[in-house]
Amino acid sequence: MNAAIHAEWTKFHSVRSTWWSVATAALLMIGYAGLAGLTVRLGGEQLSAQDAVIGGTFYLGQFALVTLATLVITSEYATGAIRSTLQWVPRRGGVLLAKAAVLAPVSFALGALCAAIGAGIAIPLISGAGVPTSFGGALQTTLATGGYFALLSLFCLGVGTALRSTAGSITVVTLLLLMVPILIGGLGLHDVVHFFPGMAGTNAMTSGTSPIVGSPAPYPPWLGLPICAVWSAAALHLGHTLLRRRDA
Repeated sequence: MNAAIHAEWTKFHSVRSTWWSVATAALLMIGYAGLAGLTVRLGGEQLSAQDAVIGGTFYLGQFALVTLATLVITSEYATGAIRSTLQWVPRRGGVLLAKAAVLAPVSFALGALCAAIGAGIAIPLISGAGVPTSFGGALQTTLATGGYFALLSLFCLGVGTALRSTAGSITVVTLLLLMVPILIGGLGLHDVVHFFPGMAGTNAMTSGTSPIVGSPAPYPPWLGLPICAVWSAAALHLGHTLLRRRDA
């Protein structure tokens, strides 16, 4: 497994799409946090530091991460490199495990680091406008963002393995993160919406009231990440099952 993980790390950091995705995620997350803090400072809107950071980390940065995590597996199917990968690592579960071992820590570090920098920018701006801030809330957001990004990357890895298509996988993940919850929320099923991965991640970063749905979650904030973990585990199980049954 050490050799497989090293090979996956080499493939991961040696392509330009990885760095473009990381740079885009960082720019969106940090930039939005600073812009939200500046809006509060100049406009006097009562937006908490926690929500200012979340607006950048969750809603914008996740799309760059979805692309990055999906390409880890679907790019190999697109180029045919998956045949070489499976030849050198015959145990297909080992291939998925090696990719996850590289992707999850990088995603956690990306989310936590960018959230921390965003908080460092937004909190002084908001505090200067007389809006109360909470270090504990900012720390919760930072750690939860890292955890959510790690779990979201594994979810995308599972979906990408199952579908073997970049466009199809990004479409399915985006639908589950945004469009389906919006549709269900429009039907008045707000409690159901909170159990989708995107909303559960948001609830983990806040005090339990989603700034997107506007209604309190039917569970405590600490339960948000375990709900995301269930989605990730289900996607990885599906991807692993299909990877074992199908030809490359």
